[in-house]
Amino acid sequence: MARILLKDCSLHLPIYGTINRSLKGAMLASATGGRVATESRDIVVIEALKNVNLDIRPGDRVGVMGHNGAGKTSLLRLLAGIYEPTSGGVLVEGKVSSLLDVTLGMDFEATGYENILLRGLMQGLEVEEIKRLTPSIVEFSGLGEFLNVPVRTYSSGMVLRLAFSIITSVPAEILLMDEWLSVGDADFVHRAEERLKGLVREASILVLASHSREVVQHLCNVHISMEHGEVVSMERVPNQAEG
Repeated sequence: MARILLKDCSLHLPIYGTINRSLKGAMLASATGGRVATESRDIVVIEALKNVNLDIRPGDRVGVMGHNGAGKTSLLRLLAGIYEPTSGGVLVEGKVSSLLDVTLGMDFEATGYENILLRGLMQGLEVEEIKRLTPSIVEFSGLGEFLNVPVRTYSSGMVLRLAFSIITSVPAEILLMDEWLSVGDADFVHRAEERLKGLVREASILVLASHSREVVQHLCNVHISMEHGEVVSMERVPNQAEG
């Protein structure tokens, strides 16, 4: 059963480089939205998250809101396993699909077909499962013969189409999203939107960080507001229509 549990969770991110004036430190804190926790000649530590407590259960559609630097993306990266908490505990049970950066891990010197294999392995899939999924990935991407040539020859839209087709080919119990995705060329957007809505419907848990209150109100039944790395409010509302 899918579940996310955070208890008194804090995350400190070191930023290396000389910060030789308090004004620069203040500007950095303002730019990140975090707090300068420790300062020396060569390192600044930002409190990206502070004492976050969450209990997210099956059926929850969680919308995380806040200004730039409020801690939304840091929270998602923590849940995705990219960051380890500095203190406190994190429990994530269930298969996680992270749509934080769909092109992360793409090898631009490899062909499209080779990237399907590489990204599938990165997602924890077995080779046989990747082979089974490849025809549907190829069809959905619409890239045809381009899959036989290096990805460095693709346009940015083609790269997004391939990456999105791969990463969304397997349903997830826990779906993490940083903003609602709109990917690829115009003729690809509609199919991508429909697949994304399907993933949301099938996921046991959705955690969506967004600046759009309208999107959060439409999709989510748990609304979280963050400021400077802290959860300042959390509200459960009646289930909204998905998709």
